[in-house]
Amino acid sequence: MVDQIQKIVTKLPDLKNVTGVWAVADGWVAQGDAVSAADLGIALAKTYGSREHMWQYRSVFDHVLRLLATTRGPENATQAVRLVSSATDAGRELDRYAASLLASGHEATDLSVVFTGRASEELRACLVHELVLRGVVVEEIPAIAGWATSPHWSHHPLRWLPMTLSDVEGSVDLPSYSTRGSSHSMPYGPSESNKLAVAAHADVPSLVDATTDAVATAMAAAVANWAEESNGRIEGKAFDLAAPLDSALVPTALLTLGLDCLRGVGKKAPLSVAVRSAADVWRVLFAAASTGGAYNSGCRGAYGRLAAWQSFAALAGYPEGAPFDEVEARAADCTWYGFEANTKWFEQVAWDVGLAALTPDRRRLLVLAATDTD
Repeated sequence: MVDQIQKIVTKLPDLKNVTGVWAVADGWVAQGDAVSAADLGIALAKTYGSREHMWQYRSVFDHVLRLLATTRGPENATQAVRLVSSATDAGRELDRYAASLLASGHEATDLSVVFTGRASEELRACLVHELVLRGVVVEEIPAIAGWATSPHWSHHPLRWLPMTLSDVEGSVDLPSYSTRGSSHSMPYGPSESNKLAVAAHADVPSLVDATTDAVATAMAAAVANWAEESNGRIEGKAFDLAAPLDSALVPTALLTLGLDCLRGVGKKAPLSVAVRSAADVWRVLFAAASTGGAYNSGCRGAYGRLAAWQSFAALAGYPEGAPFDEVEARAADCTWYGFEANTKWFEQVAWDVGLAALTPDRRRLLVLAATDTD
């Protein structure tokens, strides 16, 4: 077996097609030999791990990881973790990706090896929240609970999130993985219910742009990857009102804000606004953060959850770092909206987001728009 693995490693750069190598790994795992599949991935990482541009290496390593991570069984899970832990130069992105794969493909009890064996703290932190997103009660699995309640990750950014799903997270869109790829839903676009009309000649209280760099950055947390890793554009604004705003007048107010995303709204590009539930808004933010835009894969589940809540908190008017329970309660008291307009700012391909929030005192209106294209 060692000779066969070394032969594959040596010949890999010259291959025009790697499906034959995939088939070899598939055969090993089908026969119950997960160790050889992991050994192949580890040998490839040691030889070519610094050559990320080498498509043959990327393809085979990813296939072996997906194969072990999506084929149920404790030994497959153990060898997947062994493979990930050996790729020490891969960085945090591999840990985030592997955590999502493992949580989707294995029973939580079989993943205790992540918390008792050799694994990075990053993989552990991400896996905890990937499992939480899938409804696993992590406190009921001793090996996981022992780490999750320990001080090891007390300063980790994911520690801010609760170990159970909140009410607004009840409908979580998670990717479906196989050895050949993945799929996920895209909950963008307008709502066909609860639409509000733009009131002509309505008196809207005067507004003052209260946007700061910190607020804009926090609101954009969920869609930041669209701009940083794809072709996306983002606009985030906060406005203070001189008097409480009637929630029915939010569509009219949006047209007075001077937003770039709504420039050109008119008969040929009408504004459509609908009242949305807090759960609907969170679902959009989570999808944008976790699965990414046109040319990237997003932050995965754990960090996607964090980024969604960071945007959610900022849109609800809460400062960064506020206790999670307070953010959740405040968000439930806000009035949420989704909007769309066929303006030149929005790409109108698949990745268009228009969200607004009116704070409970109706004295602050916050807006987030994002768009991306392939």
